[in-house]
Amino acid sequence: MLVDPRMRKLAHNLVNYSCSVRRGENVWIEAYGVDAAFVNCLVEEVYAAGGYPYVSLYDNRVQRAVMKGMDETLADRMRAFDAPKMDAMQCYIGVRGGENPYETSDIPADRTAAYSKFYSLPVHHDRRVAKTKWVILRWPTQGMSSMSGMSTENFEDFFFKVCNLDYCRMDEAMTPLVELMNATDRVRLSAPGTDLEFSIKDIPAVKCCGLRNIPDGEVYTAPVRDSVNGRITYNIPSPHDGIRFENISLLFKDGKIIDASANDTAAINKIFDTDEGARYVGEFSLGVNPFITRAMGDILFDEKIRGSLHFTPGSCYDEAFNGNRSAIHWDLVLDMSADKGGGEIYFDDRLIRKDGVFVVKELEGLNPENLGRE
Repeated sequence: MLVDPRMRKLAHNLVNYSCSVRRGENVWIEAYGVDAAFVNCLVEEVYAAGGYPYVSLYDNRVQRAVMKGMDETLADRMRAFDAPKMDAMQCYIGVRGGENPYETSDIPADRTAAYSKFYSLPVHHDRRVAKTKWVILRWPTQGMSSMSGMSTENFEDFFFKVCNLDYCRMDEAMTPLVELMNATDRVRLSAPGTDLEFSIKDIPAVKCCGLRNIPDGEVYTAPVRDSVNGRITYNIPSPHDGIRFENISLLFKDGKIIDASANDTAAINKIFDTDEGARYVGEFSLGVNPFITRAMGDILFDEKIRGSLHFTPGSCYDEAFNGNRSAIHWDLVLDMSADKGGGEIYFDDRLIRKDGVFVVKELEGLNPENLGRE
């Protein structure tokens, strides 16, 4: 079978760069609604690296049927089945596809909350994220090209350009930002509907340069848990549990969301009531992918928009630990590009980025004209 060489390159990068699979390592490949040809490429690359592939294929419509009957008992029994398997893995590759991003839009919130709390949190957050070399890839579909407003061919060209960019160059360009964030105490965000302050003191900054998400392109840390005060208003829509949330605005006092509104205020507050940690923030991150210039309706793309940031209610990552634990980790995006209303980011009262462009010399390598050059 003739396979697109861009597909083979992407599979090679996931196995050898993102997960750095070594001889004898177990690799769990989970694929949802993905072309079998790409899964075969992944299997071949794992074998070529000397690893052992364990493949799970899922259909999103079948998953919806399972979720319709989900409860705490089933989620916990699924955990008991999959947790030992995850414990046996050194690497994990998750590929997410499917034509309809709203396939689970009619699943009741209590069913998805049970799945998140009793399955996703212990299997994926506590095991996969904490203990394996892992990467998540969003696979291109006609549904995604439709959401993007592009033809299928143009979207595929865009997808492979974004996902196969030079992540080694990105890694190098991120170093000055990591160093600056590690030296920073106070952060202030200013944008239309946004006036927010918090501390990131002594919480490590982490590069995301193709090792965990593809597409990639962000540097993240976390706020000191109780330090967040003020309001943030996000200007990028965010699908969650099958609902497209828009015009999300959150008011914080001493770290906690005390008021949340959106186009569906009742639904968003149910999400934030999942557990105590859902109303606190676990991540603050700056998006820098030079080829992602606008929202796609898919968080793996949208959180990397150049000139954007995301400020994430829910669980923190162990690498940037602020003590917040939750079954929720919801990356909500604010695009500060000039054509989206602009905005400023200040580190210890120093202007770092204005209207989506870094304005200090040591960070200019992360601006699109430098990071995106051929």
